[in-house]
Amino acid sequence: MAEPSRGARLARLFPALVPTGSGLVRDLVAGLTLAAVTVPEQMATARLAGYAPQFGLLAFIAATLGFALFGASRVLTGGADSTITSIFAGSLAALAATGAAGVQQSGAMLALLVGAFVVAASLLRLGWVASLLSTPVLTGFLAGISVHIIVSQLPAVLGVPAGGGALFDQLAGLAGRLGALNPLTLVLGLGVMLVVLVGERWRPRWPWALIAVAAASLLVASLGLEPLGVATLGALPSGLPAPVVPAFGEVLDLLPLALIVALVVLIQTAVVANAFREPGHPAQIDRDYLGIGMGCLLSGLAGAFPVNASPPRTAVAASAGARSQLAALLAALLVLALLLAGGPLLGGIPVAALAGVLLFVALRILRVATMTRVLRAAPVEAGLILVTALAIIVLPIQTGVAIAIGISLLHSVYISASTRAVRLVRLPGSTVWWPPAAEVPGERVPGVLVVGFPAPLLFANAEIFRRGVMRLVADEAAPPRLVVLEASGIADVDFTAGAMLVELIGTLRQRGIAVALARLESARAARSVHRLGIAQALGEAAIFHSVEEAVRQLGSRSDAR
Repeated sequence: MAEPSRGARLARLFPALVPTGSGLVRDLVAGLTLAAVTVPEQMATARLAGYAPQFGLLAFIAATLGFALFGASRVLTGGADSTITSIFAGSLAALAATGAAGVQQSGAMLALLVGAFVVAASLLRLGWVASLLSTPVLTGFLAGISVHIIVSQLPAVLGVPAGGGALFDQLAGLAGRLGALNPLTLVLGLGVMLVVLVGERWRPRWPWALIAVAAASLLVASLGLEPLGVATLGALPSGLPAPVVPAFGEVLDLLPLALIVALVVLIQTAVVANAFREPGHPAQIDRDYLGIGMGCLLSGLAGAFPVNASPPRTAVAASAGARSQLAALLAALLVLALLLAGGPLLGGIPVAALAGVLLFVALRILRVATMTRVLRAAPVEAGLILVTALAIIVLPIQTGVAIAIGISLLHSVYISASTRAVRLVRLPGSTVWWPPAAEVPGERVPGVLVVGFPAPLLFANAEIFRRGVMRLVADEAAPPRLVVLEASGIADVDFTAGAMLVELIGTLRQRGIAVALARLESARAARSVHRLGIAQALGEAAIFHSVEEAVRQLGSRSDAR
């Protein structure tokens, strides 16, 4: 066998760094564009977390380096993310208030824990975890996060002191301070938000966040608005922040929060990787988990906070023509240069301008179009959006996230549990057995009952299935000689359902009814059928590849009982 070339080995070890086609020039252009979008967004998100703005830039550099070396997607971009920041910001502030450690030490420890969980998920190949949140529940989750971001940024936009506490306490305090509203600050904040919002629709590839923040900074400096109450970031130190020792003593306190944040990171990373995968190439979710997990670990070691895959910045990189992670590395290099020498330049940025960027982000993750589609197509599931959003808004965010996951799982269990056994009929002139329809009534075979069940047989629906089969048997004009279970929709059988099925086979046989199994297409279900004793209870002669084969061999036999 020929030795793989050096390029092939590089592609296998660092797939995200190998451009597709002649993509180097495109990566350079995409890197410049990505850097322009990244700077204001990451600074704003750091403030949302309770950090100095430069820590957002540091988090982006760490996330980019980790993902470029260990991830698989060529365009996925990591960094500080407002979704997870809203989840952990309040908890870190509460821990800091106890005096055990500062926000930065706790955040670094949280980043290490989240990174460890995400790396473990990669090594254990837990890409399926991304399916724990359904689309309606995820939409409601993002809507609730959007409300938290908006409320947290209103003081900066209005130019009034920020309050603390739960969301409704913040709103009550804000209402009491509206008399101190600064009109200039309000115009700046809303102006930045509107410029980015309109610009994104007009020229989506332009770095509107950077343009709007730069314009606001020039306006404040040229008109001398600071003495009129327009707050700026102030002088920021140039260079990398001082090293931070993570709060190892708070590991147990941070574990529940880290698990929730890690789960959100896993889900969002999978969504972004799938949404921006190369055509014809499946996303390598587990490898992307490794990249984001390593980014979290590097961010924690650098003294920053957990990072996540970013949907908007990944969209920017993809639309700008990125062909590999070289684009993100170039952006990280430019951000590093700004971090090392750009302190005075960054210090003139108005606080309201960064708040305006975050208001735009909040509106962007409020998926109104998805809500409308769900409401029209599945009104019941639209209720899941509302319940999830209210849980995130009313309760502490980490509690709301746990409830959102629970709602999603309960919804899937409900769908499985509400599945009913159905009588199948043979389509005229064919050997296909199908649920009857008004326009195609189908054919019946005397003495034969064919039952379909389009769901896995699990503890949640085992008794429903048993009762359904017995009801269909009782509804027959004459007791059937043969019951055929059409199993093409049964993906698996668990222990509880297996015991029920063995008992059902015995009950039917006691009544003189033969039982057959047909079209068991799932390899997983087939293994369960043999492992749980179902095949033994049936007998191998009663397991068929098709319903028609079972009916022909057993349906007309006088000794079928």
